[in-house]
This record gives sequence, C-alpha cells and structure tokens, in this order.
Amino acid sequence: HAKLSPDSRSLVTTSSDKTAKLWDTTTWELQSTLHHHNKWVWGAAFCADSSYLVTASSDHTARLWNLRTSEVVQQYNGHPSAVTCVALNDSSV
Repeated sequence: HAKLSPDSRSLVTTSSDKTAKLWDTTTWELQSTLHHHNKWVWGAAFCADSSYLVTASSDHTARLWNLRTSEVVQQYNGHPSAVTCVALNDSSV
C-alpha cells in the first residue's frame, strides 16, 4: 500500500515487514521508518497538514504518529482482529 501526503512532499508505504516508510517525493530518499507494530502494516492515512499519520496493522492496533519526531502519539487498542484500513478526518470544512 502507498499513499501520497496532502502536501505532496511525502509518500508512505506500508509492508509485511511491520513498518511504514516515509519517502521524500522530491529526492525519493527514505525520510524515516516507523516501526512499533508487531505484525503487517496494512494501511495509512495522513492528516490534512501532513504532519501526522495513522497506521493500521494486523497486530489489532492503529497508531497515530507525529511525523516531525517519528514518535507514536497515541495507540488505539481493542479491535478484535486485524486493522486493515484507516481514515482520518481532521479538516475544518
């Protein structure tokens, strides 16, 4: 799975290697690797200003990441099975 950020500066890829990777779309260099999931990372969604990312994983969790620090801000637990997709609506519309 791959998704372009709203500001078009980053591309996130998700993988069976338990990570989400952020790529700089001007150089195509790896910006960071987000790795705190314990199983396959299936999907991801950027916030409106591209500063946060939510990831979905087979480890039954979703995580909210601060992309400036590459740190987990919030972990969402309690889903009875794999979390295979996420959406984020933080627009002020």
